[in-house]
This record gives sequence, C-alpha cells and structure tokens, in this order.
Amino acid sequence: MRPVADNALLIAFVSNNAWSVYNFRLAIIRCLIESGHRVVVVSPADEYAQRLTNEGCAFFPVQFNNRSLNPISDLLLYRSLRQVYSTLKPDLIFHFVAKPNIYGSMAAGALGIPSVAVITGLGFAFDRKDLLRTIVEKLYRRALKNVAETWFLNREDAQVFLNEALVSAQNVKILPGEGVDTEYFHQPGKSAGAGSPAFTFLMSCRLLRSKGVAVYAEASRILKNRNHQFNCILIGFHEAGHPDAVDAADLTDWQEQGLISFPGFTEDVRSFLESADCFVLPSYYNEGIPRSLLEAASMELPVITTYNRGCKEAVRDNITGFLCNTRDAADLADKMEQMLLLPPLTRREMGKKGRELMIEKFEVRKVYRYYANVIQRFG
Repeated sequence: MRPVADNALLIAFVSNNAWSVYNFRLAIIRCLIESGHRVVVVSPADEYAQRLTNEGCAFFPVQFNNRSLNPISDLLLYRSLRQVYSTLKPDLIFHFVAKPNIYGSMAAGALGIPSVAVITGLGFAFDRKDLLRTIVEKLYRRALKNVAETWFLNREDAQVFLNEALVSAQNVKILPGEGVDTEYFHQPGKSAGAGSPAFTFLMSCRLLRSKGVAVYAEASRILKNRNHQFNCILIGFHEAGHPDAVDAADLTDWQEQGLISFPGFTEDVRSFLESADCFVLPSYYNEGIPRSLLEAASMELPVITTYNRGCKEAVRDNITGFLCNTRDAADLADKMEQMLLLPPLTRREMGKKGRELMIEKFEVRKVYRYYANVIQRFG
C-alpha cells in the first residue's frame, strides 16, 4: 500500500457496477493512488469489487437497478447514496452513468460535497421525444445545478445538454474519451497479416442491436456473396433482459450461416486484437467515445466505424481507417471490401497512424489531467 500524502483527498467513484469502474477507470484510479490519494468505489457489488480492493481501493456496496423506471426505487437510491456519503465523507465524488449522475449529484449537493458528473453517453432516453425523456431532462437539470463540473466525451452530447439548458456552459468540459492505456494496448513489431491466414475482421462490444451487431452480420453476408475469403469474429457479453439486446437465436443463426464466429466474452481482448486485421464497430448507439475503438487503434489495427457521434472522433477517415453510414450494411460491406483489398503494408501504415492518434489525443494520462485539475481545486 502506498503512503497517503499529507494533502490526500478521499475520492469516490460512483457507478452502476464495479465491472465498468475496473475496466474503464482503473488506470485513472491507479494514478490517483500513486499521487497519494485514497479512493473508494461505490456501486453494486460484483466479482470485480475484490479486484478493485486488490488495487488499493476501498469498496462500499450500494444496490440499485440502473434500468428501473420505478420512482420509489429511485427515491430509495437517493436516500441510500446520501447516507453513504454522510458515512464516508468523501472530499470529491465522480459520478458515472445516468442514475448516479442524477441522484448521486443531488445527494452530494444536499450535503455540500463537491462532485463531477461524467456523461459517458446519452443512452436510450435521448433517442426519442416522449415523457421519459422529458422526465430525465428535468432530473438532469435539477441535479447538474449541484455539480462542480459536468464532463462529456464528445461535443455533440454536450451541445444536446446545452441546447436543453440542462447544464451551465461554464461548468462543461469535453474529455478525449475515457482514455486508453497505450502501453497496455500495444503490440510491438506487429506485421501486416500476422494473424489468421484468412483476413480477419473483429467486432467487440456489448451485444446490443444499436451497437450494429446485425449490421455487421449482414455486411458479412454481402461480402461472402462477392466471393471474398475472410472471417468475421464477434466478441462481447450478452445482456439478458436489456430491451436492445441481440436475440440469442439471431446469434445462433448467424453462426450457422457462417456469417460470424462468436467465441463469447473475454476479459482480455488483446489476443483477439493481435490476430485480427481490422476492427469494426458499426454503432448507432448514443456513444460517448467507444473504448473498443481506442483499444483497437492503440494496438495498430485499422478501424472501420460510423459517422455516429463519439465514433467518428476516434478515426481519421482514409488515414487511420474508414467511416461508413449508420444502419447501412451495404456501405459497411463496401468499406470492409476496400480494407480487405488494400495492400498489407498500406493497412499496416493505417494502423501505425491510428496508434499515433491514440498517443497524441486519447492517452489515459492526458485524461488524468482533467481529474488532477479538478482535484487541485478542492485539495
């Protein structure tokens, strides 16, 4: 355990599960601990809670359902978080995802504890104009009055909040995603075509339709009808019960038709990235900036993704990869075919430039500066 600095703060990370904190924010937490601060993670407990404590964090379990629309359970969440914050007395709180951002920010504000709301993406509530969106906007408008800063991962998301007067412009910061550890996601000496003998496309994501999984399968069908030889691999975890989840029957059908291979979920995507020739993410989800794109580019893979908000920011079209239209399997197939037919050295150069972009713009240590700056305000 590292010694605690004289000016150390107790910093809380509050999210809907320990898995996301461990997988998306561990590098930031390590930087905080190395700087002498104490970190406590507040979330529902899962198998990643112990991993976080092994890293030197404290862990405080709190139960809630991030997809529940029950106002009573939301009131209970507010009261629960307020009690947790009263007990822990953190100096600064970072909230992630919708319910912690709303009810956690309200609870912190009521107790006079400074907090930062990190909007990692707009999610389904902002896909439509209905009563749910109206309610969510009212809740955000109230909650974000209490925060020190509101962080977004792309300018379009920030503009949505500004247009609806949900947030004050002077409190808005635009982060370069949540960052990628370019030392961890690195394969020195990668050579073009170093993986499978057949050209291999890889898609890694939550198995949601809006991530473009069905678009990927259909693009594979189109390419196979053009008599190309290639593999399409899909990895990710299936969120049973999610309203946008890909049907298990569809996954089976796509595999039986030879459109995709589905090894399932992996905790370490690097071995799949090492053996792939191109990474694909045809998302039309309300993304922040997808971590999977950053990891793939950091591993020197050329990338194909969409003009969707949050996706296009991670790619320089025709330089580090290709952009395609959303929900357009034919356009995706064309871009995949274009990638497949490129000379291996050209693809390798794309991959190198992609890694250079990650180091220049998305390296996690650049993101840490935002944390360090706001911590300095309250230190």
